[in-house]
Amino acid sequence: MIEITGNKLLPVSEYLSFTKLDDSTQYRTLNLFSIKEKFEKHPYIKKVDLEDLGNQIVKVYLTEKKLEAVLISSGEPHFISDEFQILPMLPNTKYVDLPVISNLANDQKVQLLSYLKTDEIKQSFRIIEAMKLTNESLYKRLSEINLRNGGDIVLTFSGLKPPVLFGKGEAAKKMVYLDLMLNGMTNGSSLADSSEYIDLRFANEIYLGSAEKIGLSE
Repeated sequence: MIEITGNKLLPVSEYLSFTKLDDSTQYRTLNLFSIKEKFEKHPYIKKVDLEDLGNQIVKVYLTEKKLEAVLISSGEPHFISDEFQILPMLPNTKYVDLPVISNLANDQKVQLLSYLKTDEIKQSFRIIEAMKLTNESLYKRLSEINLRNGGDIVLTFSGLKPPVLFGKGEAAKKMVYLDLMLNGMTNGSSLADSSEYIDLRFANEIYLGSAEKIGLSE
């Protein structure tokens, strides 16, 4: 018998089907190395550890790759891991809320399992990480990072009416300013809701589409 633990992205049945270990009558010809090798070939798996529990029971400990975002390339969605690897969106994946990265510059069809460590993808990851560190709740509301084909980056949040013109660079500082405006000011959220956009492209200031301006000191 094979027991699997550590799976979060896919149910056990999907991993067994992929590895062709869903038929227990075939287990007699297997050894620990061949079982490990089968699981390591799965695109979602980063590491596999095995333990022989005796009585013909093998326990498989899976460490899955960490998904950072959904990447739209040439109109097709893929996962991208925290190590910049392009992964397929497999059926029955236990979908987690991830921001979408869209409109890459010089957009081309990406190759599955290749690594896409471009400057704009690295900038997108810095935005995601800065948001996680600044305000986990705000990160969970991040819907899209629109790279605008190499132009100024625009962010979209669920529950926040105006888009955020993020620009490029200084992700940590801009995220702190955005968090201060939305959560650290009495009228920050209401100002945002009544605006057409939030502009973070200027040093130490936030501009709102309604022509209101909020100055922020260093």
